[in-house]
Order: sequence, then C-alpha cells, then structure tokens
Amino acid sequence: MPSDEGWTIPFGSPFYPPLPAYYRQVRSQYVFFEADPAAVASLLPDPLQPGPGGRCVAIGLTVPFSTAYGAFNEAVVEVHCMLDGRPGWYCSHVWHDGPRGIAAGREIYGTPKIFSTLDVRYGEGTMLTRATMAGIPVLSISATAEQPVAADEVPDLSPSWRLKIIPRADRPGPAIKQLIDAGPATSDLIVHWAYRGRGAVHFEPSPLSDLTALEPRGVGDAFVLEESFTEGFARIELDYLSEGIES
Repeated sequence: MPSDEGWTIPFGSPFYPPLPAYYRQVRSQYVFFEADPAAVASLLPDPLQPGPGGRCVAIGLTVPFSTAYGAFNEAVVEVHCMLDGRPGWYCSHVWHDGPRGIAAGREIYGTPKIFSTLDVRYGEGTMLTRATMAGIPVLSISATAEQPVAADEVPDLSPSWRLKIIPRADRPGPAIKQLIDAGPATSDLIVHWAYRGRGAVHFEPSPLSDLTALEPRGVGDAFVLEESFTEGFARIELDYLSEGIES
C-alpha cells in the first residue's frame, strides 16, 4: 500500500468500509428538554461554553438499512453550547448496538459511542427508545407523532460538534485531538415524513453510564420523523495539537 494511501486496518479487509455510507428509512425521535446548566457545562470540552438555559436534546433512532454498518439502533444526548459566540450542539453520549458503527463513529468523527442494548419501538403513534448496559437501564425516550410538520420545522442541530481523541502508542496522551463538526457529513437528505408531538426523557442511575444530573427540569417540543441520507466526510473545527492548545 502506498505511504500516502489507506483507510483503516487491515487495509485488505477493513472492519468498516470507506465513506460514503448510505442510510434508508431511518426513523428518529427528538425530545428537547432543559437540564441543570451546571450539569451541561460539566460535559463540554474547552473551548466550548454552555448555552443559556441548559438546553438539551435526547434522540432515539432505528436504522433498518445502512450500506456501511448494517441495521442498528441508537440513543443520543446532545447539549446546546457556544463556540466563539456561535451556537451549536455537542454530542456527549451515544448508546449503540452495532460494533462496526461504534468503531467507525469513534475513529472517523469522534462520536462517543458506547456498546449498549437498545429497544426501539413504534406503535399507536408513539416512538419509544430504551438503552441499557449490562441489563441496567440507562435512558428512556418517548415521543408522540401528532401533528404533521414540514421538514424545516424540525430544529437544526448544526453545527454538530464532537471531540475526537485517539491515544498515543508510546506514552500517555492523545496522538489526535480534534473538535469535529459532523454537520457537513450529511447530504442528499430526504425527509419522508415528520410529526410534532409530546415527549418524555428519563435517566437511570446506572454505574456504567450515569447521566441523572441531566434529568429534565422541563420538556419542550418532540418530533418523530423518517428520513434517508448519505453520510460522508465531516469538518475539523479545531485541531488542538497542531494549534498548540494541548501538547
């Protein structure tokens, strides 16, 4: 293999294929809520700063078809934040039940994916996502689909920041540390349908993944939608090591 080429190892049979990845009929729920601003701030890496009001979103989704990772389910928590006065969202936790997706998410984008058991259901106009680890509940998200809305009425979660860290092999510390904006990775988006409704979010005190400090103080809009899209390359917002922010 030429020195300037390569995707991942082993290069002849990679664990996950090169981008792009194609997704079809992904069903998602978004429940917006407000949490303790101090708890939100504790999840953010510098130089991100918490946005006003402790605004967060819990996301549950089921992917029946993906060319790169097969079928999988996820539960996600993102928190509202600011970077140099620009508002955006930071992805702090993703509970995921497909091993290829975990490796790709962490290694490509820095998505904080954790192997978990997911139960995602849709029935009687309600979508429910439950995440557990070692049989212990971590998070539950529920949302109703009541009022049809246009795709542009679903709040935009971009920039979509996450922290990519890959450790050094020769000593403690990161070999790569970058703030990634994953928003540009999504293209060819088709929203098949979208509904607004009511939602609920509940965190359990799991010893493996305890986010009970984010227990909602108030719940806002909820959305249920189905969409298809292409996932490609993201954007490096900040390279900590090359810019001398951390050595």
